[in-house]
Amino acid sequence: MGSPVSPVVANLYLEFLEQQAIATAPLDCKPRLWKRYVDDILEIVKEDQVENLTTHLNQTDPTDSIKFTFEKEQERSIPFLDTLIVRKPDGSVKLLVYRKATHTDQYLNFASHHPVHHKLGVVRTLLDRMNSVVSEKEDKEQEEGKIKHALKNCGYPEWTFNHVKRKMECKQAKKQSIQNDGK
Repeated sequence: MGSPVSPVVANLYLEFLEQQAIATAPLDCKPRLWKRYVDDILEIVKEDQVENLTTHLNQTDPTDSIKFTFEKEQERSIPFLDTLIVRKPDGSVKLLVYRKATHTDQYLNFASHHPVHHKLGVVRTLLDRMNSVVSEKEDKEQEEGKIKHALKNCGYPEWTFNHVKRKMECKQAKKQSIQNDGK
């Protein structure tokens, strides 16, 4: 703990452990998908095998110091990091921004004694997350409304949102123009 190499060593050990666990997992509970970021794992496994896989994972660590837990899909959706993965009736998925139940929408207050570019950075960060996570147009419109509402509650004037959005759109148009010129 506290050493700069601690996260690297922890990640290497977890990688070793998960490779061993997946390789030795019984066929009926082997995951079809396994994605990990730090200590969050997204896996696809047969619904009736979740507990069996978790038991197997917890028996794989010889030190018995790492314990795996699981969260099942609720109402056709499951969170992973700050993304909510929603299964649509046709079997495809859509992505939304996930906020924990304890999320308060408290961001840097506009009246605080910080440079304006920090405040505009808050707006840009929220819009960047929306653009990189949310997969469908209607959901982006809803997310944009949530962002505007949260920023308004933190004292942000509407010009801040419009200014940042316009700059982002100009930057995207310029990027697309360069890509089109290169084709």
